[in-house]
Amino acid sequence: MSERQRTPYRVVQWATGGVGRAAIEGVLARPELELAGCWVHSAEKAGRDVGELVGRDPIGVTATDDKDAILALEADCVLYAPLLPDPADVEALLRSGKNVVTPVGWFYPMPGEDRMTRAAEEAGVTLHGTGIDPGGITELVPLVLSSMTARVTHVRVEEFSDIRTYDAPDVVRHIMLFGGTPEAAMSGPMIGLLTGGFTQSIRMLLDGLGFPAEAEVRTDQAVAVATRPLDTPIGVIEPGQVAAQRFAWEAVVGDEVVARLAVNWLMGEEHLDPPWEFGPEGERYEVEITGDPSTFTTIRGFQPPTPEDGWVRNPGIVATANHLVSSVPYVCEARPGHLSYLDLPLIAGRAHPRFC
Repeated sequence: MSERQRTPYRVVQWATGGVGRAAIEGVLARPELELAGCWVHSAEKAGRDVGELVGRDPIGVTATDDKDAILALEADCVLYAPLLPDPADVEALLRSGKNVVTPVGWFYPMPGEDRMTRAAEEAGVTLHGTGIDPGGITELVPLVLSSMTARVTHVRVEEFSDIRTYDAPDVVRHIMLFGGTPEAAMSGPMIGLLTGGFTQSIRMLLDGLGFPAEAEVRTDQAVAVATRPLDTPIGVIEPGQVAAQRFAWEAVVGDEVVARLAVNWLMGEEHLDPPWEFGPEGERYEVEITGDPSTFTTIRGFQPPTPEDGWVRNPGIVATANHLVSSVPYVCEARPGHLSYLDLPLIAGRAHPRFC
């Protein structure tokens, strides 16, 4: 906590899905933070103590589905983590005088998209997008590693995850379109939903590393189908239905690919066509930088050991929430505007409370 901040930062949690619940736990574990309020989407959660919503004793903070009540609340920062973002809500939160940290977009200011920058600057607050993928491993990690490499020619960041660990069956089935036809998945909403964030990530990489601003960003998508019935958390996936998907974004300068971000989501490794697999390395994130010298880093620990473990506590979800929570003091102390990793100091976690 800075010398200017002698009382805890008052934090509001917006939405209590997986990330929201983990963020609440993170806020409650940090003595420099105080949970001031909580907005929930469903009427059945409204009016309940937030402690009960995260499976612990009451903490004296009541959840509400009244947006105006949140806007009127005295608070320093909102952790904005709905399933899908609403720019009008984010702008209203900023204009109410609250800093906003979010994992669902706004990772990097894009040309011509100055609405949030203007709202933040006029209100004297800060908007910051962060998380894990995009929002962390996809740009923060390679930017940090790149400081030890000269003459960078290519950056690749790739995720390999078992989507069975993601405890959101309706999302996996009806939005990601696993278990649907290849035609439905290839024309579905996911590439559009993902492209905004990943484009911001790859543009941040390009700008941070000094690549030409006119680099073209291309998208790519592929699917694999089941070759026999697969028993999965979203139900049985029949032969010919989608059981794995890959999404990728590449930055091209001239005819040379200089950056690639990709996610590989599989319903396990068996009985797929094409026969995709994680390989001997298993689930992981890979960060590869080609230059002088080149570097290759494998990151593990953010994927649960089994699908069942992921339904109880998914490390990737918790890591995303922790990144939000860790950002709060830095964002609250930052200058007003829409700020990325290129604008903020190094954000760090905190020691266990028993050491403090």
